[in-house]
Amino acid sequence: MKLTAKGRYAVTAMMDLALQTKTFVAAHSNAENCGEEFRVVLTDIAERQHISLSYLEQLFASLRKANLINAVRGPGGGYSLAKSSDEISVAEILAAVDENLDLTCGNGATCGGDHDPCLTHNLWSNLSQELHRFLDDKTLSEIIKQPIQFSEKPSKNFSGIPIELS
Repeated sequence: MKLTAKGRYAVTAMMDLALQTKTFVAAHSNAENCGEEFRVVLTDIAERQHISLSYLEQLFASLRKANLINAVRGPGGGYSLAKSSDEISVAEILAAVDENLDLTCGNGATCGGDHDPCLTHNLWSNLSQELHRFLDDKTLSEIIKQPIQFSEKPSKNFSGIPIELS
């Protein structure tokens, strides 16, 4: 499995929307239900996150179909979260844009087609389940509290093996 740009951009855009909502609600804490009236236009997200507007439009159509965001057209329109940021998991966002989290060589099917699964099928299947469980436990609310900011690119992953980031 390789997380595609589609999945990364969907999570990034949803984080941006959640951060903007959190900032607005904090600034208007005395207003009742102010988060429900707050909307973000895609051009703002596109500019802040350096994502193509047309690509964001496609992603947000999928996110809307999955009931993760609401859309309002016309003047004063834009997008808002359909539910609280602590009720939206990273796994839900990735599923909404059809990001495949399956690490097995057959993408969930039997690796060998008509044959028995490959020797490592259970290993990758278990890892896929752990990955899904991990991402399902990570909510927008949790990940926007402490966004990772590197002063420089990390040169090693958790096991100490050098990595290359693009």
